[in-house]
Amino acid sequence: MKREIIQQLFMQHYAKMKRVARTLLFDEQESEDVVSDIFESLLRGQTVLMPDTEERYLLTSVRNLCLKRLRHEAIRREANGQHTTSLLDEPDAEDDRMTDIVEFVVGHLSEQNQRIFHLRFTQGYSYEEIAYEEGISRVAVWKHLSHIITEIKKHCKTRSL
Repeated sequence: MKREIIQQLFMQHYAKMKRVARTLLFDEQESEDVVSDIFESLLRGQTVLMPDTEERYLLTSVRNLCLKRLRHEAIRREANGQHTTSLLDEPDAEDDRMTDIVEFVVGHLSEQNQRIFHLRFTQGYSYEEIAYEEGISRVAVWKHLSHIITEIKKHCKTRSL
């Protein structure tokens, strides 16, 4: 892949890719590293991106690399005997948190946001499928989900204080 094309992709998608990484990793530097690693692999490799799928490929790559790093970190901590309390270790706490989130969604979000939340997080629909189902653009779906997640985070943060 030509360097100029990769530079153009970088300029076009870097901010969105970094936002996705930051959402998953909660770490600014780690997020920058993930995105840089993806573009470095494009510079080194023979990956051919199709014009209609380049954004999807880049964002999926970010997600996959973030999840890989999170798994690696969990394994490293476990190997070092640093067990961290996870939601999986506390099923009752997880159930309580999920119940709280669902009650918040039902009680505080618009009907459209509730439907989008349900389609994404319960049914596992993609942004494109939600957009089709709701008759809106993928960008609108992203904006709705971004708003929903921000509101849920605010709610959870105030509950933990």
